[in-house]
Amino acid sequence: MPDAKTTPPLNATIARVTERIRQRSAVTRAEYLARMRALAQAGPARAHLSCGNQAHAYAAMGADQPALAAGRAPNIGIVTAYNDMLSAHQPYETYPALIREALHKVGATAQVAGGVPAMCDGVTQGQPGMELSLFSRDVIALAAGIALSHNCFDAALYLGVCDKIVPGLVIAAASFGHIPAVFLPAGPMTSGLPNDEKAKVRQQFATGQIGRDQLMAAEMASYHGPGTCTFYGTANTNQMLMEVMGLHLPGASFVNPGTDLRRALTEAGARRAAEITALGNDFRPVGEILNERAFVNGLVGLMATGGSTNLVLHLPAMARAAGILLDLEDFDEISEVTPLMAKVYPNGLADVNHFHAAGGLQFMIRELLGAGLLHGDVRGVVGNSLADYLREPVLEDGQLSWREGATRSENDRILRPCGDAFAPSGGLKQMQGNLGRGVIKVSAVAPERHVIEAPARIFTDQAEVKAAFQRGEFTADTIVVVRFQGPQANGMPELHSLTPVLSVLQDRGLKVALVTDGRMSGASGKVPATIHVSPEAAAGGPLAKLRDGDRLRLDATTGRLECLEDGFEARTPATADLSANTHGLGRELFEAFRRNVGPAPEGAAVVI
Repeated sequence: MPDAKTTPPLNATIARVTERIRQRSAVTRAEYLARMRALAQAGPARAHLSCGNQAHAYAAMGADQPALAAGRAPNIGIVTAYNDMLSAHQPYETYPALIREALHKVGATAQVAGGVPAMCDGVTQGQPGMELSLFSRDVIALAAGIALSHNCFDAALYLGVCDKIVPGLVIAAASFGHIPAVFLPAGPMTSGLPNDEKAKVRQQFATGQIGRDQLMAAEMASYHGPGTCTFYGTANTNQMLMEVMGLHLPGASFVNPGTDLRRALTEAGARRAAEITALGNDFRPVGEILNERAFVNGLVGLMATGGSTNLVLHLPAMARAAGILLDLEDFDEISEVTPLMAKVYPNGLADVNHFHAAGGLQFMIRELLGAGLLHGDVRGVVGNSLADYLREPVLEDGQLSWREGATRSENDRILRPCGDAFAPSGGLKQMQGNLGRGVIKVSAVAPERHVIEAPARIFTDQAEVKAAFQRGEFTADTIVVVRFQGPQANGMPELHSLTPVLSVLQDRGLKVALVTDGRMSGASGKVPATIHVSPEAAAGGPLAKLRDGDRLRLDATTGRLECLEDGFEARTPATADLSANTHGLGRELFEAFRRNVGPAPEGAAVVI
């Protein structure tokens, strides 16, 4: 088993990128650590509260009041994203009672510090509510900050899984980096309708071959119970990241809800939070864990699994909260040397349950450590090196223990070793040129579609694209440009509802691509799409200068994104009427966010 002493030398590119991040972040990281260490050195938070402060905090705690008032036992704050609108978060309904019971057995206490909002992108796809989705990450960070501002807690447990929820919680955890943080997952739902069958039904509906009743039946057979959606989108990419970055217990990410093993892992996670507070001998403040090596490990995991492009937005924001500055060049160079080891939908036919059964994260971490592609010298909430995350949890006679994880893949159509990977690189590339900077994910795109040169068709709304499709207007090779979709314009909604339309055109033999300053879902796949283009059109970026018929070139092999028309740069940028995006379904509440949001390459963040 690899460990900190036997891990091979670090890959030269990984070492160079890590050092570049360290140097780029030297000032901000030093300032951050100084703040966190000053807070930690002040001692347990409750010692500084007045008797009146504490009486308010403990008034409803019943039998726990004496222990809380004494202040000698750890008190763990629970920040929960529970709601039953999200299947992934519905299991959290029972977690607080389970956590309290587990902590009472070790002489500790727990309080629900607060709840954070958690919206479902699956419900809001293609709807006005999607314009609040990205900003919900910042709201989650703010809400978690309010929860922890009571300053009563020796560690925090974060209950969250899905798209913006985990990044928002990590931003909050880093902001309270002077105390430990343990993330407790809920796990993926059991497998339902196979993903390829679901995709086929969606395309049949898009072309009018079947009715809405058949589409509805297929969707309900796919999303059918408690737990994370089983495709490898943003939610499951988040879970991989939390494990590779050391914020989960080893092997916790993909255990199904409602099982004895999931319950045991939840109890163990609560106990671990109590063990690593400043009141004991194994203090692990999360600000120390979230260093540049942990974030590089997260980037490697993202590339090795073909994870969601949404993390290209979230990881820079998460890192910035810990004083670490990431850039698109870091993603690009790490992707180039990281082999694509997994084929999980939309990059393949399998789901995350199949990935987990084939060997999952323990096999992947073992392989990447053995190839020198991960930093082994990192501390997580467990252990003193990443080698501790090679273990997988099991129940033996009802007791939780860990054993050596998979040493080989059980299905090489889903999971392969580094030396026999599906592709030599992770398939995520930085795109740049006279149209700005963006990213493209090509892990599911056929090689013959990595270069598209075609006339542009310009839209300012995804509904316009679908209407043009229904009118039969796409009859030749086309690069579809959907602009004024960036964070300043309308909150940067996902454009996932375009995937079936563009896939149909591609299946008809056309060369098609998408270029946008918006986002595509973590479930986007086989159509080449350059996304997150910055500067965005609403800020006068180059996409605002395009006209219908302009010849564009998208070259994912060289990373170039260009308009080939002479005099393009001298044009006056177009403007768009964005008034319809400013009100309705809560959008009016986010005007201040749209005015103050940062650029996409820096995380499109408001609070960081």
